Amino acid sequence: MADFVHAYWSQDELFINAVLFLHILGAFALGTLIGYERTFHGHAAGMRTYALVCTASTILIVINAYPSHWYGGLGQAPTVSDPTRVVQGLVTGIGFLCAGVIIKEGFTIRGLSTSASIWMTAAIGIVVGLGFYGTAIAATGLTMLAMSGFRLVENQLPQQCNAHFNLVYELGHQPDEATVRARIESFGYRVLDLAYHSHRAGHAFSYTMVLQTRAPGRQAELVQAFASADELMELKLAPSRN
Repeated sequence: MADFVHAYWSQDELFINAVLFLHILGAFALGTLIGYERTFHGHAAGMRTYALVCTASTILIVINAYPSHWYGGLGQAPTVSDPTRVVQGLVTGIGFLCAGVIIKEGFTIRGLSTSASIWMTAAIGIVVGLGFYGTAIAATGLTMLAMSGFRLVENQLPQQCNAHFNLVYELGHQPDEATVRARIESFGYRVLDLAYHSHRAGHAFSYTMVLQTRAPGRQAELVQAFASADELMELKLAPSRN
């Protein structure tokens, strides 16, 4: 029994686990770099999502390079009973589960990081099943770092924030576009897109805009500046991460 357990922590197995760790560490770093680019531009899928998806994908690929080291090196190379067929079924099933936790709320998509963490957990479970315990422990540590630490890092790094801004005025009393743009830009926002809508039946005129800023702390000031107008009928400012 002792020899059986020792086989999973033998020198050869530890060496292979170290090689696997280098693979997943590289994937984690590259996924994080790509994710920061998305975070910087205000997208919902950011550092955590990209880091976990890239790492999980690497795990599922790289373990196939060392079939002779599966199950502590005590098993046989895959023949009729090929574990990769089981892995394929697991990945497909987990994909449906991941899709179920992604929710769109207004202009914001939520659940992407949770979905990526489920995908990563499945990959960790697979490497545990194959006996690569060192790799599973390292992957778990990277996952905890991404889920707990990256949120703090994202809040400290410079990034752009997008928001949908709707203004509804009494028809014929709305300010002109130049005035609206100038007031918005005075609070550090930039108008990316702007659309008009005239509600003649409801005697209203609306501006629908997508705003971008690197100073998200001034939302309240922006809202108060427009809300004080008597001719304003409705105002809505909602964060947008897509």
